[in-house]
Amino acid sequence: MREKEMLAVVEALANQPTAPFHEDAVRSEIEEQLGRCPHVKFARDGFGNVIAHYQRGRGKLEWAFAAHMDHPGWVRGKDGEMTFLGSVPERYRTNPKTRSFGDFAMWDLPSFEIRNRQIHSRACDDLLGCAEIICLFRELEERRAAVHCVGLFTRAEEVGFVGAIKLAQSKPLPTSVTILSLETSTPRGTAEIGKGPIVRVGDKVSSFDGPATAKLLVAALEEGIPVQRCLLDGGTCEATAYQLYDYTCAAASLALGNYHNCTADGKIAAEYVAIDDFIGMVGLCVATVLRGKKRSDPQKELRRKLEANARSYRPFYR
Repeated sequence: MREKEMLAVVEALANQPTAPFHEDAVRSEIEEQLGRCPHVKFARDGFGNVIAHYQRGRGKLEWAFAAHMDHPGWVRGKDGEMTFLGSVPERYRTNPKTRSFGDFAMWDLPSFEIRNRQIHSRACDDLLGCAEIICLFRELEERRAAVHCVGLFTRAEEVGFVGAIKLAQSKPLPTSVTILSLETSTPRGTAEIGKGPIVRVGDKVSSFDGPATAKLLVAALEEGIPVQRCLLDGGTCEATAYQLYDYTCAAASLALGNYHNCTADGKIAAEYVAIDDFIGMVGLCVATVLRGKKRSDPQKELRRKLEANARSYRPFYR
């Protein structure tokens, strides 16, 4: 896909309003986009998550890519009162400018803008992850790739991974599948916006699968995709939730500015990511799926190298 086409997918999703338990508009747009892919079949589960299969040929299913469709916002309860759902400190919510969408509201911010080679949106988190999965499928279609992989689009992540938990409990996929959680996250440690997608080795409470993480790093190296390898322990992501139900998990993230619309000086503003990081993430997902056909294991390759090195020092053994 060309950059212009990828950004069109992002814009189509970003223009849809969303909040926990009110992902209908985003979900409809995702399904519209998926419907344009000839080799993608999708359905909703009992909670309203979307499970999409790209399948061409008889390739083994190895990878699923997960992203969530909601973003923090105000939601009307059964009592008619609006309650803020999502992790935004209360000091940011005093006298906010919001836009109403009936039973929910979002910050009154631009839905999609391009400035200085960056995507600015009221809800990068995690509509960009959803867009990455759609772009992955479209790229596989264009390449006529004979592979099988899955996209998981979940609800209500911002209030404790509710959609992901419901999905994992129902076991729609065998636990032999590796789930790659696609996130947008505040850069921590050495992570920087514009330095490539981040291969996230862990979050605030979990470490992710070593061999799966190694496969991402090798795929990036082989395809010449700049990536950053970081812990990102500022929060918890869906990979942690899926791991609780015996799935092997890895995670990758875009370095995000103004996480949950909160600026460093206490204001509310659009979130933003680098366009090149987004394009790199799509490329990383494509490379990861296609590399599965090679069947080589980076862990075994590393073991062979270390063993060969150990043998070279035999003259010094005592």
